[in-house]
Amino acid sequence: MNKNSMLIGIAVVVVLGIGMWAVSMNSPASQPENSGGEDAAGVPSAAPSEANQPAAQPASKKEFTVSGQNFSFTPSTMTVKKGDTVRITFKSGDMMHDLKIDELGVATKILKTGEEDIVEFIADKVGAFEYYCSVGSHRAKGMKGTFTVTE
Repeated sequence: MNKNSMLIGIAVVVVLGIGMWAVSMNSPASQPENSGGEDAAGVPSAAPSEANQPAAQPASKKEFTVSGQNFSFTPSTMTVKKGDTVRITFKSGDMMHDLKIDELGVATKILKTGEEDIVEFIADKVGAFEYYCSVGSHRAKGMKGTFTVTE
């Protein structure tokens, strides 16, 4: 082998070695594991243990069918828990309508009489939010309801 080929081979081995070392330093296996009972120096931490935490309630799926007609929604209230997956089937009754909840980023399409649209989302904010029809002056005429998310 000539001298240039040997130098190139050594350079490739060195670069590969440095690359493998860098990857291994960033892998989870090389990070010290902290179970919450002690910090990295072995000193007890103030973090509460899992045994002291209340069990989290699993999120559930809540389904509603809402109809819009005569400048009103039926039902006019819906209540879910934070973290719930919500599925709303909206049906337009007597003219063009839609359903919007601005704070949660929820909006159906504007529907003609007899059409329906389905929206699905996760209730990720606690509070009472107005849902309304954005078509023309429908909201001002009272086409609104309350969507409540509790803890």
